[in-house]
Amino acid sequence: QLVESGGGVVQTGGSLRLSCVASGNIHGSSTVAWYRQGPGKQREMVAEQTSRGTETYAESVKGRFSISRDYAKNTVYLQMNAVRPEDTAVYYCNIRIPRVSVWGQGTQVTVSS
Repeated sequence: QLVESGGGVVQTGGSLRLSCVASGNIHGSSTVAWYRQGPGKQREMVAEQTSRGTETYAESVKGRFSISRDYAKNTVYLQMNAVRPEDTAVYYCNIRIPRVSVWGQGTQVTVSS
């Protein structure tokens, strides 16, 4: 089970850090990721980190968002800086290993202009 938190209302240009706490230990071979779904849009990948530390970001968030994980706290983070109104969406955490993919319930982020 994954539980996201940290969402809310933030002004354009501000920062926010999302957290995703896993009910169990995060497997060392897992890929962790954040996705988002804006109003009337399809869900899209925002940031991903493989077990080897390779990170991938959507073009729209490169240089502004950063994904990280803390094994000791069983937590995945998404640091969001210089946010824009188009970042408004429900953000979902995803952790997966071969044949198993777990999703959180989502946390709303609203960026006001």
